[in-house]
Amino acid sequence: MSEDKPLWKPSKRRLTSANLTAFMRSATLCWGEEFADYEALHRWSVAQPEQFWSTLWDVAGVVAEKRGERVLLDANRMPGAKWFPDARLNFAENLLRGDRPGNADALVFWGEDKVRGRASHADLYRAVAQTAAALRAMGVKEGDRVAAYLPNLPASIVAMLATASIGAIFSSASPDFGVQGVIDRFSQIEPKVLFTCDGYWYNGKRIDCLGKVAEIAARMDSLERVVIVSYAGGGSIAEVKHGVTLADFLAPFTAVTEIRFEQLPFDHPLYIMYSSGTTGVPKCIVHSAGGTLLQHLKEHRLHSDVKPGDRLFYFTTCGWMMWNWLVSGLASGATLLLYDGSPFVGRGNILFDYAEKEGMTHFGTSAKFIDAIAKINLAPLKTRNLRKLRAIFSTGSPLVPEAFDYVYANIKRDVQLASISGGTDIISCFVLGNPLGPVWRGEIQCRGLGMDVVVLDDEARPVRRAKGELACVRPFPSMPVGFWNDPDGSKYRAAYFEKYPNIWCHGDFIEETDHGGFIIYGRSDATLNPGGVRIGTAEIYRQVEKLDEVLESLVIGQDWEKDTRVILFVKLREGLRLDDALARRIKDVIRENTTPRHVPAKILQVGDIPRTKSNKIVELAVRNIVHGEAVKNVEALANPEALDDFRDRPELSC
Repeated sequence: MSEDKPLWKPSKRRLTSANLTAFMRSATLCWGEEFADYEALHRWSVAQPEQFWSTLWDVAGVVAEKRGERVLLDANRMPGAKWFPDARLNFAENLLRGDRPGNADALVFWGEDKVRGRASHADLYRAVAQTAAALRAMGVKEGDRVAAYLPNLPASIVAMLATASIGAIFSSASPDFGVQGVIDRFSQIEPKVLFTCDGYWYNGKRIDCLGKVAEIAARMDSLERVVIVSYAGGGSIAEVKHGVTLADFLAPFTAVTEIRFEQLPFDHPLYIMYSSGTTGVPKCIVHSAGGTLLQHLKEHRLHSDVKPGDRLFYFTTCGWMMWNWLVSGLASGATLLLYDGSPFVGRGNILFDYAEKEGMTHFGTSAKFIDAIAKINLAPLKTRNLRKLRAIFSTGSPLVPEAFDYVYANIKRDVQLASISGGTDIISCFVLGNPLGPVWRGEIQCRGLGMDVVVLDDEARPVRRAKGELACVRPFPSMPVGFWNDPDGSKYRAAYFEKYPNIWCHGDFIEETDHGGFIIYGRSDATLNPGGVRIGTAEIYRQVEKLDEVLESLVIGQDWEKDTRVILFVKLREGLRLDDALARRIKDVIRENTTPRHVPAKILQVGDIPRTKSNKIVELAVRNIVHGEAVKNVEALANPEALDDFRDRPELSC
């Protein structure tokens, strides 16, 4: 494919039927604005935020009392702006809307190749009603915290919706977290109830949870009830303090069929989420019900073109913000396709089996998954019927240009490939897909509507076709309410507003392209600076991982002789060793496709690449190890033992 031609463009039929096209017509009718293209719509959305977000509210049919005309107060304050200050709503009510056919699928679940299940909208409503009644009966009320230490099960969604219906605050972690990782998170917020399970399946093996749950329950004095979902079977709950099975917890309330949805302010807390925690105890980020709802409605309906009856999938755990994003798809009438376990069951085919069998319309995954299936030459295009699939989403790390080629050559040709980026910090995206626009090789399609995203240099000047910091210069509804246990807001301000006062600095090293798209080069705090030149880590990963011998890589800057030298670590295919010839090939590929400054001074082989629970590699933790500094919270890592391979390497002392 020529670099001056897009990989994909929407057909006329798609352009005509897109939710975004209908939204433009509505905005024109409401405000008299004419939009020649997406860029014009975006300019209006940030120049007239009250008009844009109010129109979205009405078009999406938010279930709420809007109460008055005030949309945005203190619009020039970041943080400090307030959205829809007079409105009252309930998040769960918007996801359990009464206009969905009761017998239609709300949730479909696959637990690897072990468990199958589905729930209709009527089933889901009834389960939430019973769970909410049980929570209320034990005294859970508005503002209390309810935690979940669960796989991506239907029961996880039920627990969240029941919590939100009451106005309590929900927080979750996946069961692959160790005990200390759970304590580090949940002990800060003091939950009254913990939902968990007896075990889960991963790569065909049953993993017990009850031992860890017993220790967690014994160490958390705030817990009054530990509700245990039966999933993988086996084990006894007798050792779990305050333990009760889900069936027994709900038994007195099986006749309950109605939910009392508490009507709450727009900025009432809904979720507590956590920073990665690799540099210390995780920060507790509080997100509002209204901000989360409105932002997700925008991203699902306008940017992802999710329509009632669509079947939305994202491969995620309950410890990653993409789970929260996926669940909100109910508010747009989508059926949620849930999966728990390894995505490599059946040599990577199981997710495409799922897509074919359930008529998946939107397939979400990570860039690392796409890279992994490309390495094993998986070609669903030839083996699976994916005719209903309209969009593929990728996030978690930058999606390299070669991955774009792979998707269109091996998964589906007529599909919108939307690389998206944002984060836990905003429970949404800054840059993402545009169903009305072309897909260019290696580029994220556009800024999010209502998000005044710019690229800033070190003097806070906007730049284009140059690398800089991803920043947002105006408020948006899904900004956090604040951090938990941060009464004066100092931790919150320090996290995002220190570098550029009154401007959100996100911490991504990014560039805007000639097409109005974006390329992310990695985290700003992980950029390399050999000779004072800033290099994004993704620039090196893209070249190294082209080589068939290399499965994964990680690069850091090592302080050396009053400068920085680039150190590259590689994980090779099983049975291979890094010899001089392969090291030369790696250096040649980097030099030929980047600059001499990108070429690593040292290349070292490791057994594995350390990563967080949400599958992000941890360059800063490795940099700390190499410099003899402590990694403050190894519990945040999915594979902390991998760090041992980076410690005290004699090659790095010369």
